[in-house]
Amino acid sequence: MKKIDFYFDISSPYSYLAHEQIKKFEKQNSIKVNYMPILLGGLHQMANITAPGLNPSRAKHMIKDLKICSDWFKIKFQFNRYFPLKTVNIMRGALVAEREGFLRNYVDKFYQAAWVDSLNLNDGKILERFIKNMDINPNIFVEKLSEQKIKDDLKNRTSQAFKKGVFRSTDKEVDTYALGDVLTEKGWWFDRQQWPT
Repeated sequence: MKKIDFYFDISSPYSYLAHEQIKKFEKQNSIKVNYMPILLGGLHQMANITAPGLNPSRAKHMIKDLKICSDWFKIKFQFNRYFPLKTVNIMRGALVAEREGFLRNYVDKFYQAAWVDSLNLNDGKILERFIKNMDINPNIFVEKLSEQKIKDDLKNRTSQAFKKGVFRSTDKEVDTYALGDVLTEKGWWFDRQQWPT
């Protein structure tokens, strides 16, 4: 199998389900998946679409579907009662964590907070306390989030993801796991299906 890039945003419950499966997949296949932080809202804007979770008639079906998927794969899941989550700073933080070598732990903790514990990550005080509980100095961390290089990097990665076609791309040159879907030479596989081999 070629390299797999996982484009993710903590705000996406489907990417949380995918993340949980990736951990199992890596152990079973001795493969390291490359985590790529992006902004899902930015992708939606570029694609000129409204997220299903923001459409009341579609949201109830999405929540039901997420429950079915999480039950099927025995993944702890609770739809966040403060949805939609504003994750710009969280995803900038993911780039800081990547640079400083603790991205996976950071991602694990934030997915747990968002989609298991249902914390209000839109609340700055809760977010600050959560970061502090990760043994990270919140003041220094917030300063790093404000670096122009970090802001530009997140924008660029989101643009690159869009150009690669993370929304149902037909590009066969790279295996790309994106927001709950994996693109392989055999076609698209979704978070609720078994991984391709």
